[in-house]
Amino acid sequence: MTTFTVVIPAYNEEDGIQDILRRVLSIREPLRGIGIPDLEILVVDDGSADQTVERAATVEGVELLRHPQNRGYGAALKTGFCRAKGDLIGFLDADGTYPPEHFPELCARALEGADLVIGSRMAGAESKMPFTRRLGNFFFANLLSVLARQRVTDSASGMRVFRREIMAKIFPLPDGLNLTPVMSTRAIHEGVKMSEVPIPYEERLGRSKLSVVWDGSLFLQSMLWTVMTYNPVRILGILGLVGIGLSGVVAVGLLTARLQGIVNLGPWGVAALFAAQLFAVAGISLFALGATFNYLVSLFYRQPVRQGLLGRPLFHPPLETHFGWMGLTAGLAGLAIAIVSLALGLRGWPIERLWLYLLGGALSVLVGLQLTIYWILIRVLGELSQREALANVDFASSVSS
Repeated sequence: MTTFTVVIPAYNEEDGIQDILRRVLSIREPLRGIGIPDLEILVVDDGSADQTVERAATVEGVELLRHPQNRGYGAALKTGFCRAKGDLIGFLDADGTYPPEHFPELCARALEGADLVIGSRMAGAESKMPFTRRLGNFFFANLLSVLARQRVTDSASGMRVFRREIMAKIFPLPDGLNLTPVMSTRAIHEGVKMSEVPIPYEERLGRSKLSVVWDGSLFLQSMLWTVMTYNPVRILGILGLVGIGLSGVVAVGLLTARLQGIVNLGPWGVAALFAAQLFAVAGISLFALGATFNYLVSLFYRQPVRQGLLGRPLFHPPLETHFGWMGLTAGLAGLAIAIVSLALGLRGWPIERLWLYLLGGALSVLVGLQLTIYWILIRVLGELSQREALANVDFASSVSS
Protein backbone atom coordinates (compact mmCIF):
# COMPACT_ATOMS: atom_id res chain seq x y z
CA MET A 1 0.00 0.00 0.00
CA THR A 2 1.58 3.25 -1.20
CA THR A 3 1.70 6.31 1.05
CA PHE A 4 2.38 9.79 -0.26
CA THR A 5 3.95 12.35 2.07
CA VAL A 6 3.84 16.06 1.28
CA VAL A 7 6.42 18.21 3.09
CA ILE A 8 5.70 21.94 3.30
CA PRO A 9 8.45 24.21 4.69
CA ALA A 10 7.03 27.39 6.21
CA TYR A 11 8.72 30.53 7.47
CA ASN A 12 6.44 33.49 8.23
CA GLU A 13 3.72 32.26 5.86
CA GLU A 14 0.65 33.22 7.88
CA ASP A 15 -1.08 34.69 4.81
CA GLY A 16 -1.15 31.51 2.77
CA ILE A 17 -0.53 28.48 5.00
CA GLN A 18 -4.16 27.56 5.64
CA ASP A 19 -5.17 27.87 2.00
CA ILE A 20 -2.29 25.72 0.72
CA LEU A 21 -3.00 23.05 3.35
CA ARG A 22 -6.66 22.83 2.35
CA ARG A 23 -5.63 22.55 -1.29
CA VAL A 24 -3.23 19.71 -0.47
CA LEU A 25 -5.94 17.93 1.53
CA SER A 26 -8.25 18.17 -1.50
CA ILE A 27 -6.05 15.79 -3.55
CA ARG A 28 -6.93 12.72 -1.44
CA GLU A 29 -9.53 11.46 -3.91
CA PRO A 30 -7.42 11.99 -7.05
CA LEU A 31 -4.57 10.14 -5.29
CA ARG A 32 -6.85 7.21 -4.52
CA GLY A 33 -7.80 7.18 -8.18
CA ILE A 34 -4.19 6.37 -9.16
CA GLY A 35 -3.68 3.79 -6.41
CA ILE A 36 -2.32 5.89 -3.51
CA PRO A 37 -4.72 5.44 -0.56
CA ASP A 38 -2.77 7.30 2.14
CA LEU A 39 -1.76 10.95 2.30
CA GLU A 40 0.54 12.36 4.98
CA ILE A 41 1.06 16.13 5.29
CA LEU A 42 4.00 17.52 7.24
CA VAL A 43 4.37 21.24 7.85
CA VAL A 44 7.86 22.17 9.03
CA ASP A 45 7.81 25.58 10.68
CA ASP A 46 11.27 27.10 10.37
CA GLY A 47 11.23 29.44 13.35
CA SER A 48 8.38 31.70 12.20
CA ALA A 49 7.78 34.91 14.14
CA ASP A 50 4.19 35.43 12.95
CA GLN A 51 0.99 33.35 13.20
CA THR A 52 2.12 30.57 10.86
CA VAL A 53 2.16 27.86 13.56
CA GLU A 54 -1.17 28.84 15.07
CA ARG A 55 -2.94 28.94 11.73
CA ALA A 56 -1.43 25.66 10.51
CA ALA A 57 -2.51 23.97 13.75
CA THR A 58 -6.17 24.75 13.01
CA VAL A 59 -6.16 22.51 9.91
CA GLU A 60 -7.02 18.90 10.72
CA GLY A 61 -5.06 16.08 9.17
CA VAL A 62 -1.76 17.94 9.27
CA GLU A 63 1.30 17.12 11.38
CA LEU A 64 3.28 20.14 12.53
CA LEU A 65 7.06 19.99 13.07
CA ARG A 66 8.97 22.97 14.43
CA HIS A 67 12.46 24.44 14.37
CA PRO A 68 13.01 26.68 17.41
CA GLN A 69 15.14 28.98 15.24
CA ASN A 70 15.26 29.68 11.53
CA ARG A 71 17.63 27.21 9.88
CA GLY A 72 16.81 27.64 6.21
CA TYR A 73 14.51 26.31 3.50
CA GLY A 74 16.64 23.25 2.80
CA ALA A 75 16.99 22.40 6.49
CA ALA A 76 13.20 22.50 6.92
CA LEU A 77 12.72 20.20 3.94
CA LYS A 78 15.32 17.74 5.19
CA THR A 79 13.60 17.60 8.59
CA GLY A 80 10.41 16.68 6.78
CA PHE A 81 12.10 14.12 4.54
CA CYS A 82 13.59 12.33 7.56
CA ARG A 83 10.22 12.22 9.35
CA ALA A 84 8.19 11.22 6.29
CA LYS A 85 6.51 7.80 6.28
CA GLY A 86 5.60 7.76 2.61
CA ASP A 87 6.99 5.58 -0.14
CA LEU A 88 6.66 8.68 -2.30
CA ILE A 89 7.71 12.06 -0.90
CA GLY A 90 6.70 15.38 -2.38
CA PHE A 91 7.21 18.97 -1.41
CA LEU A 92 6.08 22.46 -2.35
CA ASP A 93 6.18 25.96 -0.91
CA ALA A 94 3.62 27.37 1.50
CA ASP A 95 3.14 30.61 -0.42
CA GLY A 96 0.63 29.38 -2.99
CA THR A 97 2.94 29.65 -6.02
CA TYR A 98 2.87 25.93 -6.82
CA PRO A 99 -0.36 24.01 -7.59
CA PRO A 100 -0.80 20.98 -5.27
CA GLU A 101 -3.64 19.87 -7.55
CA HIS A 102 -0.92 18.62 -9.92
CA PHE A 103 0.60 16.27 -7.33
CA PRO A 104 -1.48 13.28 -8.58
CA GLU A 105 -0.01 13.78 -12.05
CA LEU A 106 3.52 13.87 -10.64
CA CYS A 107 2.82 10.79 -8.50
CA ALA A 108 1.41 8.93 -11.50
CA ARG A 109 4.66 9.59 -13.37
CA ALA A 110 6.59 8.21 -10.38
CA LEU A 111 4.40 5.10 -10.28
CA GLU A 112 5.19 4.58 -13.95
CA GLY A 113 8.89 4.26 -13.09
CA ALA A 114 10.43 7.71 -12.60
CA ASP A 115 12.54 8.14 -9.45
CA LEU A 116 12.32 11.95 -9.34
CA VAL A 117 9.51 13.95 -10.94
CA ILE A 118 9.91 17.72 -11.22
CA GLY A 119 7.02 20.09 -11.67
CA SER A 120 8.46 22.31 -14.39
CA ARG A 121 7.44 25.97 -14.48
CA MET A 122 9.35 26.40 -17.73
CA ALA A 123 7.88 23.58 -19.84
CA GLY A 124 5.04 25.49 -21.45
CA ALA A 125 2.30 25.73 -18.81
CA GLU A 126 0.87 29.13 -17.85
CA SER A 127 3.31 30.97 -15.61
CA LYS A 128 3.15 34.30 -13.78
CA MET A 129 6.81 34.16 -12.81
CA PRO A 130 8.55 37.58 -12.86
CA PHE A 131 10.80 38.13 -15.87
CA THR A 132 14.04 38.29 -13.87
CA ARG A 133 13.35 34.95 -12.17
CA ARG A 134 12.25 33.38 -15.46
CA LEU A 135 15.52 34.52 -17.03
CA GLY A 136 17.50 33.14 -14.10
CA ASN A 137 15.72 29.79 -14.22
CA PHE A 138 16.31 29.60 -17.98
CA PHE A 139 20.03 30.22 -17.42
CA PHE A 140 20.42 27.64 -14.63
CA ALA A 141 18.40 24.98 -16.45
CA ASN A 142 20.53 25.33 -19.56
CA LEU A 143 23.74 25.47 -17.55
CA LEU A 144 22.83 22.17 -15.89
CA SER A 145 21.89 20.70 -19.26
CA VAL A 146 25.35 21.57 -20.58
CA LEU A 147 27.27 20.43 -17.51
CA ALA A 148 25.33 17.18 -17.06
CA ARG A 149 24.54 16.38 -20.72
CA GLN A 150 20.86 15.85 -19.93
CA ARG A 151 18.07 18.20 -20.94
CA VAL A 152 16.44 19.95 -17.97
CA THR A 153 13.86 22.75 -18.28
CA ASP A 154 13.57 23.74 -14.59
CA SER A 155 16.51 22.90 -12.36
CA ALA A 156 15.25 24.90 -9.35
CA SER A 157 11.57 24.00 -9.18
CA GLY A 158 10.24 23.79 -5.62
CA MET A 159 7.53 21.24 -6.42
CA ARG A 160 8.74 17.66 -6.76
CA VAL A 161 7.93 14.03 -6.02
CA PHE A 162 10.60 11.40 -5.44
CA ARG A 163 10.91 7.83 -4.27
CA ARG A 164 12.12 7.38 -0.70
CA GLU A 165 14.88 4.99 -1.76
CA ILE A 166 16.79 7.64 -3.74
CA MET A 167 17.46 9.77 -0.65
CA ALA A 168 20.76 7.99 -0.08
CA LYS A 169 21.83 9.02 -3.59
CA ILE A 170 20.79 12.68 -3.55
CA PHE A 171 22.08 13.46 -0.04
CA PRO A 172 23.84 15.48 1.29
CA LEU A 173 21.74 18.53 0.45
CA PRO A 174 22.30 22.13 1.59
CA ASP A 175 20.23 23.99 4.18
CA GLY A 176 19.38 26.99 2.01
CA LEU A 177 17.24 27.80 -1.02
CA ASN A 178 19.87 26.12 -3.19
CA LEU A 179 18.60 22.68 -2.16
CA THR A 180 16.59 22.26 -5.36
CA PRO A 181 19.34 22.91 -7.95
CA VAL A 182 21.74 20.75 -5.94
CA MET A 183 19.14 17.97 -5.82
CA SER A 184 18.75 18.17 -9.62
CA THR A 185 22.50 18.14 -10.17
CA ARG A 186 23.10 15.19 -7.84
CA ALA A 187 20.19 13.22 -9.27
CA ILE A 188 21.52 13.48 -12.82
CA HIS A 189 25.06 12.48 -11.86
CA GLU A 190 23.82 9.62 -9.68
CA GLY A 191 21.87 8.15 -12.59
CA VAL A 192 18.47 8.83 -11.00
CA LYS A 193 15.66 8.47 -13.53
CA MET A 194 14.16 11.96 -13.82
CA SER A 195 11.00 13.21 -15.44
CA GLU A 196 9.36 16.62 -15.77
CA VAL A 197 5.67 17.56 -15.75
CA PRO A 198 4.56 21.05 -16.86
CA ILE A 199 2.82 23.00 -14.08
CA PRO A 200 1.37 26.53 -13.86
CA TYR A 201 2.98 29.03 -11.53
CA GLU A 202 1.32 31.84 -9.58
CA GLU A 203 2.51 34.98 -7.83
CA ARG A 204 3.26 34.29 -4.17
CA LEU A 205 1.21 35.57 -1.24
CA GLY A 206 3.29 38.00 0.80
CA ARG A 207 6.83 39.19 0.23
CA SER A 208 9.29 36.94 -1.58
CA LYS A 209 12.32 35.71 0.38
CA LEU A 210 14.35 35.11 -2.78
CA SER A 211 17.11 37.55 -3.67
CA VAL A 212 17.80 37.41 -7.39
CA VAL A 213 21.46 38.42 -7.03
CA TRP A 214 22.43 36.71 -3.77
CA ASP A 215 20.49 33.50 -4.25
CA GLY A 216 21.32 33.43 -7.95
CA SER A 217 25.03 33.47 -7.16
CA LEU A 218 24.46 30.82 -4.49
CA PHE A 219 22.66 28.60 -7.03
CA LEU A 220 25.53 29.01 -9.49
CA GLN A 221 28.21 28.16 -6.92
CA SER A 222 26.24 25.19 -5.62
CA MET A 223 25.70 23.69 -9.05
CA LEU A 224 29.32 24.13 -10.11
CA TRP A 225 30.73 22.68 -6.87
CA THR A 226 28.30 19.76 -7.04
CA VAL A 227 29.37 18.97 -10.60
CA MET A 228 32.98 19.18 -9.44
CA THR A 229 32.35 16.42 -6.91
CA TYR A 230 31.23 14.08 -9.70
CA ASN A 231 32.93 15.10 -12.92
CA PRO A 232 35.63 17.76 -12.38
CA VAL A 233 36.98 17.64 -15.92
CA ARG A 234 33.61 18.74 -17.23
CA ILE A 235 34.23 22.21 -15.75
CA LEU A 236 38.02 22.41 -15.50
CA GLY A 237 38.43 20.84 -18.94
CA ILE A 238 36.07 23.35 -20.55
CA LEU A 239 37.89 26.23 -18.84
CA GLY A 240 41.18 24.75 -19.98
CA LEU A 241 40.03 24.50 -23.59
CA VAL A 242 38.79 28.10 -23.44
CA GLY A 243 42.24 29.22 -22.24
CA ILE A 244 44.01 27.24 -24.96
CA GLY A 245 41.58 28.60 -27.55
CA LEU A 246 42.18 32.22 -26.48
CA SER A 247 45.91 31.60 -26.66
CA GLY A 248 45.50 30.26 -30.17
CA VAL A 249 43.49 33.30 -31.25
CA VAL A 250 46.19 35.67 -29.99
CA ALA A 251 48.91 33.57 -31.62
CA VAL A 252 47.12 33.68 -34.97
CA GLY A 253 46.78 37.45 -34.64
CA LEU A 254 50.48 37.91 -33.90
CA LEU A 255 51.45 35.59 -36.75
CA THR A 256 49.21 37.50 -39.14
CA ALA A 257 50.83 40.76 -38.05
CA ARG A 258 54.30 39.32 -38.63
CA LEU A 259 53.33 38.09 -42.13
CA GLN A 260 52.09 41.58 -42.92
CA GLY A 261 55.53 42.93 -42.13
CA ILE A 262 54.87 44.28 -38.63
CA VAL A 263 58.06 43.44 -36.75
CA ASN A 264 57.89 45.80 -33.77
CA LEU A 265 55.26 44.44 -31.37
CA GLY A 266 54.77 47.60 -29.36
CA PRO A 267 53.20 47.71 -25.88
CA TRP A 268 49.91 46.12 -26.94
CA GLY A 269 51.67 43.41 -28.90
CA VAL A 270 53.86 42.51 -25.92
CA ALA A 271 50.79 42.48 -23.65
CA ALA A 272 48.99 40.20 -26.12
CA LEU A 273 51.98 37.90 -26.24
CA PHE A 274 52.12 37.57 -22.47
CA ALA A 275 48.35 37.01 -22.39
CA ALA A 276 48.64 34.24 -24.97
CA GLN A 277 51.34 32.45 -23.02
CA LEU A 278 49.40 32.90 -19.78
CA PHE A 279 46.21 31.52 -21.33
CA ALA A 280 48.11 28.57 -22.79
CA VAL A 281 49.83 27.57 -19.55
CA ALA A 282 46.67 28.09 -17.46
CA GLY A 283 44.53 26.20 -19.98
CA ILE A 284 46.82 23.18 -20.10
CA SER A 285 47.13 23.18 -16.31
CA LEU A 286 43.34 23.33 -15.77
CA PHE A 287 42.69 20.58 -18.30
CA ALA A 288 45.29 18.30 -16.74
CA LEU A 289 44.04 19.10 -13.23
CA GLY A 290 40.46 18.21 -14.22
CA ALA A 291 41.52 14.88 -15.72
CA THR A 292 43.52 14.03 -12.59
CA PHE A 293 40.63 14.99 -10.29
CA ASN A 294 38.37 12.61 -12.20
CA TYR A 295 40.61 9.74 -11.09
CA LEU A 296 40.34 10.91 -7.47
CA VAL A 297 36.55 11.10 -7.74
CA SER A 298 36.48 7.65 -9.32
CA LEU A 299 38.49 6.26 -6.42
CA PHE A 300 36.18 7.91 -3.88
CA TYR A 301 32.97 6.62 -5.47
CA ARG A 302 34.50 3.25 -6.35
CA GLN A 303 33.29 3.59 -9.92
CA PRO A 304 34.99 3.64 -13.32
CA VAL A 305 36.58 6.91 -14.35
CA ARG A 306 34.06 9.19 -16.11
CA GLN A 307 35.05 10.28 -19.59
CA GLY A 308 33.25 13.45 -18.80
CA LEU A 309 34.44 16.33 -20.97
CA LEU A 310 32.47 15.34 -24.07
CA GLY A 311 30.73 12.23 -22.76
CA ARG A 312 33.01 9.70 -24.41
CA PRO A 313 36.77 9.39 -24.92
CA LEU A 314 38.14 10.98 -28.08
CA PHE A 315 41.40 9.07 -27.79
CA HIS A 316 42.23 5.47 -27.02
CA PRO A 317 43.84 5.16 -24.60
CA PRO A 318 42.44 8.37 -23.01
CA LEU A 319 44.33 11.62 -23.52
CA GLU A 320 45.52 11.85 -19.91
CA THR A 321 47.51 8.63 -20.33
CA HIS A 322 49.61 10.49 -22.92
CA PHE A 323 50.60 13.25 -20.48
CA GLY A 324 53.93 11.51 -19.85
CA TRP A 325 55.38 11.74 -23.35
CA MET A 326 53.64 15.07 -23.95
CA GLY A 327 55.30 16.51 -20.84
CA LEU A 328 58.68 15.06 -21.80
CA THR A 329 58.39 16.48 -25.31
CA ALA A 330 57.40 19.93 -24.04
CA GLY A 331 60.21 19.94 -21.49
CA LEU A 332 62.88 18.88 -23.99
CA ALA A 333 61.62 21.39 -26.55
CA GLY A 334 61.82 24.16 -23.96
CA LEU A 335 65.36 23.18 -23.00
CA ALA A 336 66.39 23.06 -26.65
CA ILE A 337 64.98 26.54 -27.26
CA ALA A 338 66.76 27.88 -24.17
CA ILE A 339 70.11 26.30 -25.11
CA VAL A 340 69.97 27.57 -28.69
CA SER A 341 68.96 31.07 -27.51
CA LEU A 342 71.80 31.13 -24.99
CA ALA A 343 74.30 30.01 -27.62
CA LEU A 344 73.13 32.71 -29.99
CA GLY A 345 73.39 35.29 -27.22
CA LEU A 346 76.96 34.25 -26.50
CA ARG A 347 77.74 34.70 -30.18
CA GLY A 348 76.59 38.30 -30.06
CA TRP A 349 72.90 38.28 -30.91
CA PRO A 350 71.09 41.20 -29.18
CA ILE A 351 68.98 40.18 -26.20
CA GLU A 352 65.92 41.98 -27.59
CA ARG A 353 65.85 39.33 -30.31
CA LEU A 354 66.20 36.46 -27.88
CA TRP A 355 64.11 37.30 -24.79
CA LEU A 356 60.89 36.04 -26.36
CA TYR A 357 62.41 32.65 -27.17
CA LEU A 358 63.92 32.36 -23.69
CA LEU A 359 60.55 33.13 -22.12
CA GLY A 360 58.78 30.64 -24.35
CA GLY A 361 61.37 27.98 -23.56
CA ALA A 362 60.96 28.52 -19.81
CA LEU A 363 57.18 28.22 -20.03
CA SER A 364 57.48 25.10 -22.17
CA VAL A 365 59.69 23.48 -19.54
CA LEU A 366 57.21 24.38 -16.80
CA VAL A 367 54.28 22.98 -18.77
CA GLY A 368 56.22 19.81 -19.44
CA LEU A 369 57.00 19.46 -15.73
CA GLN A 370 53.32 19.93 -14.85
CA LEU A 371 52.15 17.36 -17.37
CA THR A 372 54.72 14.88 -16.10
CA ILE A 373 53.58 15.38 -12.50
CA TYR A 374 49.93 14.86 -13.48
CA TRP A 375 50.87 11.76 -15.49
CA ILE A 376 52.56 10.28 -12.42
CA LEU A 377 49.50 11.05 -10.27
CA ILE A 378 47.15 9.54 -12.83
CA ARG A 379 49.25 6.37 -13.08
CA VAL A 380 49.19 5.94 -9.30
CA LEU A 381 45.47 6.73 -8.99
CA GLY A 382 44.65 4.42 -11.87
CA GLU A 383 46.53 1.60 -10.15
CA LEU A 384 44.72 2.26 -6.88
CA SER A 385 41.36 2.26 -8.71
CA GLN A 386 42.10 -1.16 -10.18
CA ARG A 387 43.08 -2.52 -6.78
CA GLU A 388 39.86 -1.14 -5.30
CA ALA A 389 37.83 -2.79 -8.08
CA LEU A 390 39.50 -6.15 -7.45
CA ALA A 391 38.80 -5.84 -3.73
CA ASN A 392 35.07 -5.68 -4.48
CA VAL A 393 34.89 -8.93 -6.48
CA ASP A 394 35.71 -12.50 -5.77
CA PHE A 395 39.42 -12.70 -6.56
CA ALA A 396 39.48 -16.42 -7.35
CA SER A 397 36.63 -16.19 -9.84
CA SER A 398 38.16 -13.15 -11.54
CA VAL A 399 41.50 -14.93 -11.94
CA SER A 400 39.90 -18.12 -13.29
CA SER A 401 37.89 -16.16 -15.84
